[in-house]
Amino acid sequence: MNRLEQKYRETVAPALMKEFSYTSTMQIPKVDKVVINMGVGDAIQNSKVLEEAVEELTQIAGQKPVITKAKKSIANFKLREGMAIGCKVTLRGERMYEFLDKLINISLPRVRDFRGVSNTAFDGRGNYTLGIKEQLIFPEINFDKVNKVRGMDIVIVTTAKTNQEAHALLKGMGMPFAK
Repeated sequence: MNRLEQKYRETVAPALMKEFSYTSTMQIPKVDKVVINMGVGDAIQNSKVLEEAVEELTQIAGQKPVITKAKKSIANFKLREGMAIGCKVTLRGERMYEFLDKLINISLPRVRDFRGVSNTAFDGRGNYTLGIKEQLIFPEINFDKVNKVRGMDIVIVTTAKTNQEAHALLKGMGMPFAK
């Protein structure tokens, strides 16, 4: 069992049970999945850029990403429907806990001028979205092989019903929220 999963089961879940006075253990919110999305706008001109992004996302997540395609044509961006413009990967179970553990304890503290993640990035249904400006904060990425700095969106989907429950869950798991 992963460190973070063990922490959740032994300390976070009982604390949430007490804090929100749930009657059943099934009411306790838990992390359902983590979706990492990398939009690669340059892929319109050069398809090799997308291959690099896929390779980097595979290293970060430990799982092969799916290539996302444009839903609409936008003439101003020279974009046609069906063109590959990014990649995403959905993590569940063991890989999800491993990724979250790495994100919270290794990657986020490596961000320059890091003062904590936003307290307001919840969507009202207990999901948390986090934007990262560069992929270099992850330990798997070799600094010398990076051609272009790319950002990504990380969505943490929880079973929490409200923002307060989701905030308490992520705080208990060690997410470094800003003071």
